[in-house]
Amino acid sequence: MLFTVIGAGSWGTALAMQLARNGTTYLWGRNSQHLEDMQRTRSNEAYLPGIKFPKKLILESNLEKAISNCDAILVVSPSHAFASILNTINPLIQDRPLAWASKGFEPGSGRLLHEVAEDIVGKNKPIALVTGPSFAKDVAEGKPTLVTVASTNNDFAHEVAHALHNDKFRVYISDDLIGAELGGAVKNVLALATGICDGMQLGDNTRAAILTRGMAEMMRLGIAMNCKPETLMGLSGLGDLVLTSTGDLSRNRRMGLALGRGQTIEQAKKAIGQVVEGIGTADEVMRLAKKYKVDMPISEHVWNVINGKMTPQEAVKELMSRGPRQEFD
Repeated sequence: MLFTVIGAGSWGTALAMQLARNGTTYLWGRNSQHLEDMQRTRSNEAYLPGIKFPKKLILESNLEKAISNCDAILVVSPSHAFASILNTINPLIQDRPLAWASKGFEPGSGRLLHEVAEDIVGKNKPIALVTGPSFAKDVAEGKPTLVTVASTNNDFAHEVAHALHNDKFRVYISDDLIGAELGGAVKNVLALATGICDGMQLGDNTRAAILTRGMAEMMRLGIAMNCKPETLMGLSGLGDLVLTSTGDLSRNRRMGLALGRGQTIEQAKKAIGQVVEGIGTADEVMRLAKKYKVDMPISEHVWNVINGKMTPQEAVKELMSRGPRQEFD
């Protein structure tokens, strides 16, 4: 199955490179100058400097041509731009199945991205999510990586998995689309929490506690939303949480580190230079926690810090002042 990847940022480029290691793949992005630069250097110097493209990766600036040449589409965009991109490409998709590798919720509604996709492209179209613990740089460099492809359409899930899978990139398949989406989104907020504590130099004990109790929050919300617990304990939940919370390539962790060291969000955004998903995701996590009546104190305190209602020091003090309770309900 020949894919066109929509989105030429770091993650879109890395996945296009991975697909192109197995066969011809097209890559399209909004910025025509960026595509010209990539064509000239055969690399994405803006986001993945020094990593050369596979021979079978074709850069295409014409959106209609990029889609007409493929069998299936993989959208890789920030979650806040997901609906806009789908609306743009929808007249061209026709009967092609749709996959995406975006992690987050629809801003302002808290809807999962598969709900957004079904509204725009229709409920009968095969759809799938590519998710899991995967930094773009490591994938682009061909370092061993494991991900999950989640879909309610088993045939399409296997087709996406086959297109990506090789000896350096292993793919697992899941039918729990909601669980895979939830894990990939909530972990960004928890990575902010871990980064904040590490930025404050609170130590290894604190980091372990944030990861463990943050995972408990994710599980509580997942159970309320009828996810499979094993999904959240797998690559798309726990795996992605550990990577994003502890790896310094993580934008969410780096944002947290900056906040913990006393920088403002705007200062950190300028230094990072790319979208930090957890900033917007915190709003939607709190929206879902309220909707499903789920206690998520770590996520709530991250939201308070992001929105200027607490300093990191005040948030930590309040969390630590909570009384003893049963670890498991």
